[in-house]
Amino acid sequence: MSSLGDYFATDWAAMTPQDWVGTILTVVVFLLMVGLYFYALRPRNRDRLEAQRFIPFDDEPFESGDKR
Repeated sequence: MSSLGDYFATDWAAMTPQDWVGTILTVVVFLLMVGLYFYALRPRNRDRLEAQRFIPFDDEPFESGDKR
């Protein structure tokens, strides 16, 4: 390995459609996760998210017509 650039070199012309789908999907999921982290960690959203933190442990069945 002569340089770090050679190690991470990519032959873009040899990529198959499956390679492109995987690459694009990875980038999209990464961007969605970054957006979700910013949404969840924003102080403005804290009260809204804290009010919903015990929903998985709620024993009462949720009816479709209920508004919480």
